[in-house]
Amino acid sequence: MSPASTGFQVPTVTVSSSLPKRKVDDAVLIVAVVSGTDEDSRATVVSNPFLDAEGVGEIEVALEALGAKGGSEQVTRVVAPSLPVASVLAVGLGKNRDAWPADAIRRAAGVAARSLNGTETVITTLSDIDVSAAIEGLILGAYRFSDFRSEKTAPKDNGLRSITALTADTKSKTKDAAARATDIAAAVATARDFVNTPPSHLFPAEFAKRAEALGKAAGLEVEVVDDKALAKDGYGGIVGVGKGSSRPPRLVRLSHRGGKGRKPKKVALVGKGITFDTGGISIKPAANMHHMTSDMGGAAAVIATVVLAARQKLPIDVVATVPMAENMPSATAQRPGDVLTQYGGITVEVLNTDAEGRLILADAIVRACEDDPDYLIETSTLTGAQTVALGARTPGVMGSDEFRDRVAERSQEVGENAWPMPLPEELKDDLKSTVADLANVSGSRYAGMLVAGTYLREFVADGVQWAHIDVAAPAYNTGGPWGYTGKGGTGVPTRTMFAVLEDIAVNG
Repeated sequence: MSPASTGFQVPTVTVSSSLPKRKVDDAVLIVAVVSGTDEDSRATVVSNPFLDAEGVGEIEVALEALGAKGGSEQVTRVVAPSLPVASVLAVGLGKNRDAWPADAIRRAAGVAARSLNGTETVITTLSDIDVSAAIEGLILGAYRFSDFRSEKTAPKDNGLRSITALTADTKSKTKDAAARATDIAAAVATARDFVNTPPSHLFPAEFAKRAEALGKAAGLEVEVVDDKALAKDGYGGIVGVGKGSSRPPRLVRLSHRGGKGRKPKKVALVGKGITFDTGGISIKPAANMHHMTSDMGGAAAVIATVVLAARQKLPIDVVATVPMAENMPSATAQRPGDVLTQYGGITVEVLNTDAEGRLILADAIVRACEDDPDYLIETSTLTGAQTVALGARTPGVMGSDEFRDRVAERSQEVGENAWPMPLPEELKDDLKSTVADLANVSGSRYAGMLVAGTYLREFVADGVQWAHIDVAAPAYNTGGPWGYTGKGGTGVPTRTMFAVLEDIAVNG
C-alpha cells in the first residue's frame, strides 16, 4: 500500500567562505537585491564579501536591462560571465535596511528555490544575512511531493540536490546552525509528506507503522496501541470515532528521554490524527471534502517534532501521544445523540459526529497527563471557526495564559505567526448536556474555535501548563504557492513546537 519512493529528498547542505575556484556548469548563484530610491529606481545587489566589483557590475547591468526593480520576493535570472556559475538568480528584499527579519530571508529563499525547479545545485549568498533562514527557506521552497505521479506526469529532473551556503564565518557555530536548519527543514518536510499522502495510503494502521519506523530510526521509545487494546483500556473517544470505519484506530506514543538530573523538564505533545474526515453521520458537503486528507496535520507535526527533538538531542523529556482514526459513516458509526465515555471517565453526548477531533484528543490529553508533564502542547486541524476568525495563515493559540503567550511569541519569531486567543469561562455553559457530563458541541454558532478549546481544557490535569494550537487552515494550503510554502501540506506548526521545546530546554 506504500508508494515506491519515500517522499521529499532533502538536499545536502555545505558551508563555504568563497565561490568555487572553477566554473560549475550546472550551478545557480542566488544573490539578494534591493529596490532603488525615488531618484534611482534600479535594483542594486546587497553588499556581500563574495562578489568583486566586476561581478556586481555585471549583475546590476543585466538587471537594469531587464527592468528589475528588486521588489520584495521578485526574482530575476541573469548571466554574469565573470562568475563561476551558469547563471545568477537575483531575489528582491524590497527597500534597503540595516537588517532583515529572518522570515523575510526565509521567504525570499523559498521564492528563489521555487523558481529554480529543475536546478540541482545552488550557491546562496543570502546565508551571509541569516544562514539558518536561508537554508530553511531554500529547502522548504524546493519541497515537492510526487510519490503518486506516473512517468507521464512525474518531474523529469531530480530537483534541488545540493546547497552551498556562502558565509564569511565558517566556524563551528555557523556549521552547527546550518545543520540545525537542515534538520528543522527536514522535519517540516516529513510533516508535509504525511499530510500530502492520500488517505487511500495513509490510514490509521499505516500511519502508525510509519510513525513507528521514524521513531525507532531516531532512537525513540515507541508504543503502538491497537483497536482491541484501546477498547479494553477505555479510550471511548478514539474508539467511538473510529468504529464507523473498516480501518480501525490506533494510538501511538513516541518518547524522547533527553532530560538529565533528578527532575528533568517534561513536555507532552498531542496531535490530532484523523486520516480522513467525512464528518461521519453528520456528513460534510461534498465540495472540498478532499481537503480532509489534511485532518491529520496536527499528528504529522507532532511526530516530526519529537523526532526532531531527538535528532537535536534536546536535554528534556518529550513524549508524543498521537491518536489516529478515520471518521466514516456506516452501519457501525456513532450517531448524533450517542453517549461515550472518554478515557479517564468523563461522559460526553455526541451531538455532532463532525466534531470528532476533540473526542480523540481528549483521550490522548488525559493519557499524556498521566506522565505528569510540566507542559503540554496539543495541535490540531480542529475548527473551521479558526479560518473565519484568523484566516488561512494564522494559527490560534489557547490555553494557560502565560504558556499560551509564550507559544505564540515563539511562533511569531519563527514565521508561523500564531496568535493568542482567550478561553472565556462562560463558554463552558454552552457545553452542558442534558444526559451526560458534557456535550461535544455548543448550540451557538459563535466562538467555535474557543468553544473547542474550552472542551479540551476540561481534560488537562491540574498544574499542567498547556497550549492548544488550532491549525485548521494553516496546516494545508489550498491556494497558490507563496514564500517557502507550496500547495498542500505546510508542516505548520512543527517549527513553532520545536522553538518552544528549545526555549524550555534553555529556560525551563
